[in-house]
Amino acid sequence: MRRIEEMFQELPHDLQQEVIDFMEFLIQKRALKRGRKLRQDWAGALRDYRDQYTSLELQKKALEWRGD
Repeated sequence: MRRIEEMFQELPHDLQQEVIDFMEFLIQKRALKRGRKLRQDWAGALRDYRDQYTSLELQKKALEWRGD
């Protein structure tokens, strides 16, 4: 922490404010991640393919389509 404080003090005031803004952004981003609920709006999206693929094939195809 001491090193961070020293580095911070070396910055000009406008860059110090930029660092503070970035830290606030990171804190808000982290809070949003924790509070985010599981989305399931994708449920049923592959319904049209259930007669063409088994569930395992469909899972592999979904990963392929997503680029994973």
